[in-house]
Amino acid sequence: MDISNEYDFSGKVAVITGGAGVLCSEMARSLGQAGAKVVVLDIDEDNMEELAGQLEEKEVDHLMIKTDVLDKASIEEAAAQTIDKYGQVDFLINGAGGNKAEATTSPDKSFFDLPEDAVQWVFNLNFLGTLLTCQVFGKIFASQESGVILNVSSMAAFTPLTKIPAYSGAKAAVSNFTQWLAVHISQNYSTEIRVNAIAPGFLLTEQNRFLLLDKETGELTDRGQTIIDHTPLGEFGDPEDLITTIFWMLAPGSKFVHGAVIPVDGGFSAFSGV
Repeated sequence: MDISNEYDFSGKVAVITGGAGVLCSEMARSLGQAGAKVVVLDIDEDNMEELAGQLEEKEVDHLMIKTDVLDKASIEEAAAQTIDKYGQVDFLINGAGGNKAEATTSPDKSFFDLPEDAVQWVFNLNFLGTLLTCQVFGKIFASQESGVILNVSSMAAFTPLTKIPAYSGAKAAVSNFTQWLAVHISQNYSTEIRVNAIAPGFLLTEQNRFLLLDKETGELTDRGQTIIDHTPLGEFGDPEDLITTIFWMLAPGSKFVHGAVIPVDGGFSAFSGV
């Protein structure tokens, strides 16, 4: 097997939901540099504009489409625009997701008082947004009889994290759905379509920095210290730490990897705490 060009994605079209976010924008830049044509679906127009400028600087062929992953018609319109411009889709990365404060327990908000609409919003964004996008683009893959779907799960899917019941439950659903869809696609459509997921551990980003580090001192917060104590590598990850795993899961050399949820977590999921 010649692996010299294994991560050359020239001629491939990669669709990324939540593509202008912290983690997925790194995926977009990296895939573009590896030759892929990048289609970013996001609801945040300001972030998309910033990312578009970065991709233009790197001379990456790209398309930005404002998309609501909770609206199937919006996803279908994005798919139509993608096919109209590029004629195909090779990779779908479902990165749209997140949590919100209203669905998070705290000293001021008990589990018993979490509002139904906030819990539903978090669950829908993470799980339903993944399912709907897989329906729309999975249909394209079925017609092509080829393609790779890569969902984004979380460490919270392996073991629920404190304070975030809706997010943990939704990501567990994403992992379960990834396995279900892998079997369903192979049995009913094509064995040339693969479905997998990554489960990122604790990555230090601007969004969570001051949950994990004290803003004044830079020292670990109590939650940050607990995470480090349970991460055998003894550090937080960076968004860049996801990239080679993603490349491997999209590349033809991983054609026998199917229905898998791969941790990228510094060993967090392997450690029992003892």
